[in-house]
Amino acid sequence: MADNSKTEDTASDSLEAAKNATNKKDQVMQNPQVLAALQERLDNTSLTPSSYIETFPKAVIRRIDALKKLQVKCAHIEAKFYEEVHDLERKYAALYQPLFDKRREFINGEAEPTDAEAEWHSENEDEEKLAGDLKNAVVIDEKAEETNVKGIPDFWFTIFRNVDMLSELVQEYDEPILKHLQDIKVKFSEPGQPMSFSLEFHFGPNDYFSNSVLTKTYKMKSEPDKTDPFSFEGPEIVDCEGCTIDWKKGKNVTVKTIKKKQKHKGRGTVRTITKQVPNDSFFNFFSPIKVSGDGESLDEDSEFTLAADFEIGHFFRERIVPRAVLYFTGEAIEDDDNFEEDEEGEEEELEGEEEGEEEEDAETDPKKESSQPAECKQQ
Repeated sequence: MADNSKTEDTASDSLEAAKNATNKKDQVMQNPQVLAALQERLDNTSLTPSSYIETFPKAVIRRIDALKKLQVKCAHIEAKFYEEVHDLERKYAALYQPLFDKRREFINGEAEPTDAEAEWHSENEDEEKLAGDLKNAVVIDEKAEETNVKGIPDFWFTIFRNVDMLSELVQEYDEPILKHLQDIKVKFSEPGQPMSFSLEFHFGPNDYFSNSVLTKTYKMKSEPDKTDPFSFEGPEIVDCEGCTIDWKKGKNVTVKTIKKKQKHKGRGTVRTITKQVPNDSFFNFFSPIKVSGDGESLDEDSEFTLAADFEIGHFFRERIVPRAVLYFTGEAIEDDDNFEEDEEGEEEELEGEEEGEEEEDAETDPKKESSQPAECKQQ
């Protein structure tokens, strides 16, 4: 009997505990904040595009798949469009080249511009005229000065110094070499050849290497990825090749010689050896990291270095070579800086408007006002 009574008490306790748990659950589910949180979670789940599409009948999903197939065909047409754009670039590069050749002649003092070629009306013409009058008032031997100046001194080196992306690569010991840089050209791949472009750096005679031209070729691809065709956004650089620099003895700035002491384990004698290790230099630009052809992925640092290399090559091609004089004077850099400042200003203004709207909502909605913390910092 005692055992039966004990069993009944245990069953009664279990039943009571189950009722209490049910009551607590009912109380929780009646809590407005809990219900709101659950509803928000359900809403977020229902708004997920993939889960939304999965609710469609099979016939609709079949039509969506057909649209995706059409989109892949569009990507392949777009790839052909960019191939023709590349052909147009090649065509117009030939039209630009005579102008760039004349630019080279003026820079290197191989020719002098005529009065008509040198006539330029500046927006600040009045200020320049005043400056010219002041300069004429100073007694200087202009003829003697002119005989000592050839072309435009340090033209390309000044561009390297003005452009942050390039100046970060240039070391102090690179500077004397870059002062021998006479021209930079862009060459496009020939018709029927894989899409690519080459940068040619033309140097005058110097004490550092015997090459007259250093080249860097960027290989491009204009076709959708078979595994991810929707990621196609136009031609992309996929690899690059440099060239061998024929350094003169003791002039290779891409390596440095260090001395290292070695101790013999048995005899305990010490000897000093010298070895060459890589050295930071702009001229490492011509010895790029190779993209593995066997599909192996690069480490994070190598991927970053390669991406930066591609960006620099693209910048030479699209901006520096076509607009060299504006990067020499700094006008192109000022335009870029002003554009970036305008973008930031718009962003700050929009953020200010959003904050204002939130404050108005908080004032008009007492629930929001009570649920917001007293002080909120935007990250």
